[in-house]
Amino acid sequence: MILGIHHIALSVPDMRKATEFYCGVLGFTELWTQEYEGAATAADAIVGLKAISATVKMLSAGQVSFELWEYRHPKPRPSNPDYSPADHGIAHFCLEVRDIAAEYARLSAAGMRFVGPPIEIDGSGAVYGRDPFGNVIEIYEIATP
Repeated sequence: MILGIHHIALSVPDMRKATEFYCGVLGFTELWTQEYEGAATAADAIVGLKAISATVKMLSAGQVSFELWEYRHPKPRPSNPDYSPADHGIAHFCLEVRDIAAEYARLSAAGMRFVGPPIEIDGSGAVYGRDPFGNVIEIYEIATP
């Protein structure tokens, strides 16, 4: 029986920059940090890789936990920071906001790139933007929750 989403995870190339963005700009709370350095760990078995070397941070974002991974081994392949949300794989994740115009202005000033200003749909507002690594993040204000 599925109970719901526990966490979302992103592999990032720079943990410091990711933490600055997700905690400093978006306001997530850091819960814990874990280091993995080679050896046959339970983490190797869980993720299906051998001798991983990585830093992991778990963040809290409202009711969902958010996990950041910075792998050192195996060496990650870079992603396209301008990938299309139509590409296969995770297209985006969505953050519910209050006062989308103010959040759009705040996040834009902090360097987040958006496809344009928020668009109103049936009284709600939404727009896609990107984190410092190109991952697509939607900000969404629900008119009537």
